Amino acid sequence: MDAPKTDTAKLESDDVAQNAQAQQRPIVYQVFTRLFGNTKTNNVPWGTIEENGVGKFSDFTPTALTEIREMGVSHIWYTGVPHHALVADYTEYGISLDDPDVIKGRAGSPYAVKDYYNVNPDLADDPARRLEEFEALIQRTHDHGMKVIIDIVPNHVARQYESLSKPDGVEDFGANDDTNIAYSRENNFYYVPGKPFEVPTFSEDTTPLGGEDHPLADDQFAENPAKWTGNGARAAKPDVNDWYETVKVNYGVKPDGSYDFPQLPEGYENQPVSVHYSFWQDKTLPDSWYKFEDIVHYWLDKGVDGFRFDMAEMVPVEFWSFLNSSIKQKNPDAFLLAEVYQPDKYRDYLHAGKMDYLYDKVGFYDALKTVMQGNGKVSTVIQEHKDVADISSHMLHFLENHDEQRIASPDFAGNAEIGKPALVVSSLISSSPFMIYFGQEVGEDGSEDAGFGKPTRTSIFDYIGVPAHQRWMNHGKFDGGKLTEQEKALRVYYKKVLNIAATHPAMNGEFISLHDTSLAADSDYSEQHFAFARQSDTQKLIVVSQFAEATMENVQVVLPESVIKRWGLTENVEITDLLTGETSSLTIAKDNGTITVPMSSWESKVYVVE
Repeated sequence: MDAPKTDTAKLESDDVAQNAQAQQRPIVYQVFTRLFGNTKTNNVPWGTIEENGVGKFSDFTPTALTEIREMGVSHIWYTGVPHHALVADYTEYGISLDDPDVIKGRAGSPYAVKDYYNVNPDLADDPARRLEEFEALIQRTHDHGMKVIIDIVPNHVARQYESLSKPDGVEDFGANDDTNIAYSRENNFYYVPGKPFEVPTFSEDTTPLGGEDHPLADDQFAENPAKWTGNGARAAKPDVNDWYETVKVNYGVKPDGSYDFPQLPEGYENQPVSVHYSFWQDKTLPDSWYKFEDIVHYWLDKGVDGFRFDMAEMVPVEFWSFLNSSIKQKNPDAFLLAEVYQPDKYRDYLHAGKMDYLYDKVGFYDALKTVMQGNGKVSTVIQEHKDVADISSHMLHFLENHDEQRIASPDFAGNAEIGKPALVVSSLISSSPFMIYFGQEVGEDGSEDAGFGKPTRTSIFDYIGVPAHQRWMNHGKFDGGKLTEQEKALRVYYKKVLNIAATHPAMNGEFISLHDTSLAADSDYSEQHFAFARQSDTQKLIVVSQFAEATMENVQVVLPESVIKRWGLTENVEITDLLTGETSSLTIAKDNGTITVPMSSWESKVYVVE
């Protein structure tokens, strides 16, 4: 008699449902979409698609998505999806040529969006069906229990913005601008009346296409009058360090910095999203506000689950109140992440601007980086965490992203192993989301010279292969078949830690620093160690990490009497390390609890206290 057949699809569906139910907090996987599936390894500086290759939406196969989900990931941020300016010729699809003089790299910056209503044609197997291919990827991602995030870049657009795919009734940015004046509330851009745009004077590292001949690379770009550059530079000829490939969007902020739109009433920072939404409904607002509302609604209708807002602090908080309340009205569960680098503005953008999450970059990440580099103190990291204690659950943590250096690059730490204790600390210290950048989990070092700019960050401007990631990808098998043993072990480590971060009940509990009490003990514990506890109603964790290349036999973690009493501990307790399965003992004395932990180089322990 034949054995009953297994319904594989049903089992996978059940696994997805079980994982989703266990998820305690968001884990974001940022992937540079253009690079993820690329298998070519030529890595010629300024190389063409034919030379260096390019990844496609179709490279995110069910196997690839399963592997990503199994790392505890709940959201994939597909970076570089909206159609941005690039050098490749897609004129046969009705797409106009872009000028290399206002493009960074050969593949182009994902933050110089050319058409907000379509996607990068490089990413499609059939560029004529590129939007359908992305919609299919959205569905595949959802089928694997994860949500989709894409970039929205509200502060600026490509110098040659031109939407082929805009819905009926939607006008391009700048289509109806009065270009004879520097500013009008209804203009989408700012202008330099009477002066044509001039291409910047390029450096050796930024010369278009590395100096290669191209019919449009002629130090000329027709724009008259010149528009203000994306970073706010007002000269007709921007500096090469300006965001010269983009133009700044006008939100009703006058050139003198005053506002030309209604202000939120006092106390609205304490009002819910629904009140913010109602406030804006009877107001007449700058045209750019409505253009971006149309854009985000378009993508929500396509099934996108949230947005990462580039340089959100360069756009007024009132606009975010308008846009985010509109998004939440349409999808209350939308995931809204903003790039804000001014700590004194964090609370405005969260409370008045109705963001869900901000980068904890200027503060936690910067302090932790100095510890990883061997010249910082854990006490500084703790203080940075305390400084945002009231909003800590809204401060997304990360160790890498497309803007930051790879951990393994010489300019950062020079060794991916040094990222292991930082991963444990950054992902387990709070209930905030945690983000990982593709390739980080296998120690990618960002050393490839792609062309535009310098290595240490995996290039976002050119076509390039990502070697360590490619070894994991193994020509589309996504089985790590070409990884070194050290790279395999690192990925297993990331998987263990991220699943603890994603699913352990203590992650939604209280953070308790054990650093000061442990420093006071007569042991090897130092500013190169970080011990803390996490406590929920049902679970307790004790985490200890070592940021040093050394073996230390007498690292003592000390729990103060207040914690021992709160946890109801009256006698010695056996504790288990979730990373290794090894057991140890929490020794209870009259006025404290002590764990003596032997530590190796860049090691962490995550003890569960039963």
